Amino acid sequence: MTDLVVVSLEAWDDVWRRNQYLVSGLLARDPELRVLFVEPSDDPLHAVRGGSRPSFGHAPREVMERLWTFRPVKPLPRRVDRAADARIARAVIRAAQRLGMSQPLLWINDPGAAAVAQLTDWPTLYDMTDDWVVADRPDAERARLVGGEEWLLQHAASVVACSPELVRRKSGQRDDIVLVRNAVDVERYRVPMERPADLPAGRTAVYVGTLHRDRLDVELCVETARALGAEGTLVLVGPNALGVEDTAALQRNGVVVLGAKPRDAVPAYLQHADVLVVPHVVTDFTESLDPIKLYEYQAVGKPVVSTPVAGFRDAPNVVVGNASSSFSGEVADLLARLAADSLEAMASTDALASAGWTDRVDQLREVFEKLITPTSDRR
Repeated sequence: MTDLVVVSLEAWDDVWRRNQYLVSGLLARDPELRVLFVEPSDDPLHAVRGGSRPSFGHAPREVMERLWTFRPVKPLPRRVDRAADARIARAVIRAAQRLGMSQPLLWINDPGAAAVAQLTDWPTLYDMTDDWVVADRPDAERARLVGGEEWLLQHAASVVACSPELVRRKSGQRDDIVLVRNAVDVERYRVPMERPADLPAGRTAVYVGTLHRDRLDVELCVETARALGAEGTLVLVGPNALGVEDTAALQRNGVVVLGAKPRDAVPAYLQHADVLVVPHVVTDFTESLDPIKLYEYQAVGKPVVSTPVAGFRDAPNVVVGNASSSFSGEVADLLARLAADSLEAMASTDALASAGWTDRVDQLREVFEKLITPTSDRR
């Protein structure tokens, strides 16, 4: 393949997620491949209402060799502009044409972006990383996501999912979904790094991931910080998508919120944590995940405490807290045992033998090769 348009749920930035690892791997394998990476649309009116400085998108911008990012803009709310998604889709098409991409492959993460596939004849891959149709969203937004996903499951040339649970849930609508799980660059996480200067002194319980109500149990974080008291500090590392009140409540109760860190800096926070934690809510949405942090946590071999969420619930050497008091108590107990030097090693590395991004890139390349090969029964 030579051209690929990726419509992503996240921007291409220093905080690497599934898309960045897979796209960079594809580029490394294929010296002729060119990628247009479409970031979420800027919404200037929404930004102004929220007290933020508005942004107005940007034209295709080359950020590394053979990779361009593009950010469209949504000037009006969808309730006012019923054609907003079609306008965004046409902007994506024009951006691709501007780069000379006349018949690219299309990779969609965001089910709300189905209009790009609907307005083109580009061979389309729908990559499901989360079950967004069960996330807590306003009715109109949920209806838009449900409609987009139904169309993609019916019409996309191929469908990929990151977790067995997503495959199970969607198999009634599509019986040929390919499982391509998440992974970790194991060796990069095992290279010893210096302790980050902003990691608090003393014992720490560290969470790494995006801070969002869809996943993070804010009240549980507050309770855990209170349970630790002077014996340790709960530290949250990652992009902060919480509201002002939630962030203030965390900080008021002693939780240290460090914000987003570049990809190459993340292993140091994991390596120098005493305990790694997963204070996630347990919902239909979180049950659909294959958390990248599971692989990252395993790579550094630190003790882990998690709520009973998918991935961590059945992982070896993970302490599962089944209730809020149990979770916070387990974190406090592990820190106390570490302080008393009575905690046995809990590292788990065997499960990572086949969890590298290289293998996932190979799987995805196979999917794309089938898209390129003409078939008589393509959907």
